[in-house]
Amino acid sequence: MRAQPPPPARWADAGLVSGEAVELDVRAARLGSRVLALLIDLVAQLVVALLLGVALSVLVMSLPRDVMDAALAGGMQVVLLVLVLVGYPVLMERFAGGRTLGKLAVGLRVVRADGGPVGVGQSLTRALVGVAVEWPGLVLPLLSWAASVTVMLTDARGRRLGDLVAGTLVVHTRGAGVWRPAPPPVPPLLGWAVTLDLSRVDDGLALAVRQYLGRLHQLAAPDRTRLGRELWAEVAAVTSPPPPWAAPESAWLAAVLAERGRRAAYRLGRARAVTASLWPELAPAPAVPVPAPAPTTLRPAAPARTVPTQPDPVRGQPTSVRAER
Repeated sequence: MRAQPPPPARWADAGLVSGEAVELDVRAARLGSRVLALLIDLVAQLVVALLLGVALSVLVMSLPRDVMDAALAGGMQVVLLVLVLVGYPVLMERFAGGRTLGKLAVGLRVVRADGGPVGVGQSLTRALVGVAVEWPGLVLPLLSWAASVTVMLTDARGRRLGDLVAGTLVVHTRGAGVWRPAPPPVPPLLGWAVTLDLSRVDDGLALAVRQYLGRLHQLAAPDRTRLGRELWAEVAAVTSPPPPWAAPESAWLAAVLAERGRRAAYRLGRARAVTASLWPELAPAPAVPVPAPAPTTLRPAAPARTVPTQPDPVRGQPTSVRAER
């Protein structure tokens, strides 16, 4: 499927192609991410070395004194060093799918140059070359470090010396695509979407529609129209009633997706309201506390005032003049 505009240059720079001659959207790991993974692996190797050192000390103490000598102690130290520097990456890449603890944390994976899974022989070659000339660099440490960094910076796919010798490549396992919001629905279609029966629209179909609408701006005709028709055919088969008038398939799909999201938000709000009524302490506190309104007091009315009585000229009886403020 053709895309328009093309993705940035930093995407799909691993150069991996599937068996159907389709370039995979995989990024090659560069110096920064690989150094971070190496630092995490160094901490893990230090922990492994301490554990093996304790086990080796217990073993040495259990041996008779006439058996233990300097040659045997030196041999055990060499075995310990080999297990930590070589055995750790080889075993991890073998049983963790080409990943060590550092690569798992950063999101990296070792694969073959053609994208296949890495083998034990290739992992062993990478580890031996790394120990000899990269890290810790038993042969000319400073010169080998400078050479390793230069090779990684100049290689098009960020490979180190061990990768070049073993025919491997380190790639990112996490995608770098930009998640764009789905286009808003057309207002005249909202009334039709409210009447839809969406009970048979499962999460997989809704996710496919969401991904299509999110990448709609990248797809070029006629692939964009063809894919939209195929998705709408699947949605129309499990929804009713049909659209009231003709419109692009993307407009129908956007209305269906918006209505499904509105109903999901309504159900979630009702569930939270029930939870808050049953367990108020579990209800999330508002982000900004709303101040309580200040109590308002009414000013009391003025008391009635009575003026002195005056004689009534008609009846001849005194009357009181009552005045109110």
